[in-house]
Amino acid sequence: MPNFQVSDQGEKLPNLDYTPEVEKAVRPIYERLSQVIPEVEWPVFAPYVKAINEVKREKNAVILAHNYMTPEIFHGVADIVGDSLALAKEAAETDADVIVLAGVHFMAETAKILNPEKVVLIPDQRAGCSLAESMTGADVRRLRAEYPGVPVVSYVNTPADVKAETDVCCTSSNALHVVESLGVDRVLLLPDEYLAQNVARQTDVEILAWRGRCEVHERFSADEIKSYRASDPNLTVLAHPECSPEVLEASDFAGSTSGMIKFVQEKRPARVVMLTECSMSDNVAAELPDVDFVRPCNLCPHMKRITLPRILDSLVYGHGEVNVPTEMAVRARRSVERMLEIGAPPEGRLAWNLTGTGQDVALVGGVARSFA
Repeated sequence: MPNFQVSDQGEKLPNLDYTPEVEKAVRPIYERLSQVIPEVEWPVFAPYVKAINEVKREKNAVILAHNYMTPEIFHGVADIVGDSLALAKEAAETDADVIVLAGVHFMAETAKILNPEKVVLIPDQRAGCSLAESMTGADVRRLRAEYPGVPVVSYVNTPADVKAETDVCCTSSNALHVVESLGVDRVLLLPDEYLAQNVARQTDVEILAWRGRCEVHERFSADEIKSYRASDPNLTVLAHPECSPEVLEASDFAGSTSGMIKFVQEKRPARVVMLTECSMSDNVAAELPDVDFVRPCNLCPHMKRITLPRILDSLVYGHGEVNVPTEMAVRARRSVERMLEIGAPPEGRLAWNLTGTGQDVALVGGVARSFA
């Protein structure tokens, strides 16, 4: 019988002592993480890493982790990592019986939509998203009534009821490609206001947008970039397209999280700042110790709800199961599958045009917030 100990919540969990056996088993993992996790902290993580990797094998489970997960999750227990588009693709293709989504709730919903017969778990049901929660399916139905015949493209960062009312989803890596693939003059692109603005600046398609924003990315400003450059003129600045157009204009490169990672891997800038959730810099730094990362520490409080103890608890006891009503899931699946069919843009259009001169968007609803 395995040894157990009782958690603070009174639940039984595998023994999580840091023993020589544990140290030896996970030593290769820590060697990859030694650049970003101090040695004194590793004994806290190591027993969980070993236990999670053993339990997921026993249960034929797979852990999908977003690029914003902390390094001990991203490098320690994840089987598949990536941005929203990559995780959606992998969720559609996995043969695991159980999917654990180390990310936020809309990502777990997407995995369930694509795998209705599988068990999908999120380690903390409270891991939400300010952007996803900025609109509902009822909002989309109202917009359809106001703009009949206009196709609805929704960012994958949306809840299932929004996807169910959508013609096709998109991600930050293929939003422009999806919009232009429709062959129409006017599109509702929801709910990210800044993503819509950045797409509109690069296309002749008229974009109607919602006032939704990511609470992490809206904090970045062009003035902040000027300050970074003043201290180091050779600094390379990478921005996510959920940032404002002004931030993209002041940057050297803009792209999805996977696009930003690929840029650093290929270009190997001496010093770089990634204007996105700051755990991603730690994850890339673990693999590229020769690159110096400036870390503007904008943390996503929702992503940070996902921890090793909660992942283990979810795997062992099935806590955090995600379900989507059947009729809603069928309709939402169509919009996600259309996105996957359209796929990624051609290689030459993976990077955003930082000085796009297209049109402004027309805002059609939502409540603007700003932390600037």
